[in-house]
Amino acid sequence: MKNTAHQTVLLQEAVDALLKQEQVSEQSARQVKGVYIDATFGRGGHSARILETLGPQASLIAFDQDPEAVEVGRRWEDPRFEMVYSSFAALENEVRLRGLWGRVNGILFDLGVSSPQLDQAERGFSFMQDGPLDMRMDTHEGVSAAQWLATVAEPELVRVLREYGEERYAKRIAKAIIDARALTALETTSQLAKIVAHAIPRKEPHKHPATRTFQAIRIAVNRELDALQQALAASLEVLAPEGRVVVISFHSLEDRRVKRFFQQQQKGDQFPRDMPVTDAQLNRRMRIIGKAVKPNKQEVNENVRARSAVMRVAEKLV
Repeated sequence: MKNTAHQTVLLQEAVDALLKQEQVSEQSARQVKGVYIDATFGRGGHSARILETLGPQASLIAFDQDPEAVEVGRRWEDPRFEMVYSSFAALENEVRLRGLWGRVNGILFDLGVSSPQLDQAERGFSFMQDGPLDMRMDTHEGVSAAQWLATVAEPELVRVLREYGEERYAKRIAKAIIDARALTALETTSQLAKIVAHAIPRKEPHKHPATRTFQAIRIAVNRELDALQQALAASLEVLAPEGRVVVISFHSLEDRRVKRFFQQQQKGDQFPRDMPVTDAQLNRRMRIIGKAVKPNKQEVNENVRARSAVMRVAEKLV
């Protein structure tokens, strides 16, 4: 199960937080019990390390909507492991089907695009390689980026670029894309990257001008933020008391949503300031564990894609 093709970010830190390794002795570190979920299997880096630590009676359920990732997981031969071909947006339904509602001890989310997805030109995620303009996490479902760009209205494209890409030149880029598609179909990543590069008047140093646009379109095509919000809400219900949620984010849009969700659940229900309420009435659902964790310098030097990673951890109270 050793994985060499993909460098897993914050590997040990995430697994230790998920399995509460800071609370167990070295002797019992490999006898962790319970049911755990790796909501983003990828190429199995986190899952493999989790299984190394789990005891014989524990179990791990992994989710992924990428057919290639699922194929990797289904080759694993471990009775404690199950691979589910699904987005983590279906977390609630899949947990219910297995009779594990309220019994899960930990859920790990490693968000974003994996290195294998970025490195395969045919997936269309990268502006660094020419390939079909696809960008779908699940290549068997939904519309591709090319199909989406062929029909999206200009105001909606501006909104997506602003909200999901935090792109200051959203109007310029959207107009350039709409004008270009009127002349020819947008079918490749290099086509889109060139259009964006020509539309932007000022380039950021050490950053490709199409970075934000590709991120925004990928998020829109895969409905990533909606899926994240849905999965975070579901995690509150499927977790057992004292179960943990560990989330690794790679851009501020995801991280802000995770941070806000954890803070809201820790703060509890909102009441008027002058209304007297007891702590129990606040209905606090979670407590935040520690501060946000980022990769150390050594990890960033060894894997430049780790530089923007942020990990947050919260634990269910009741």
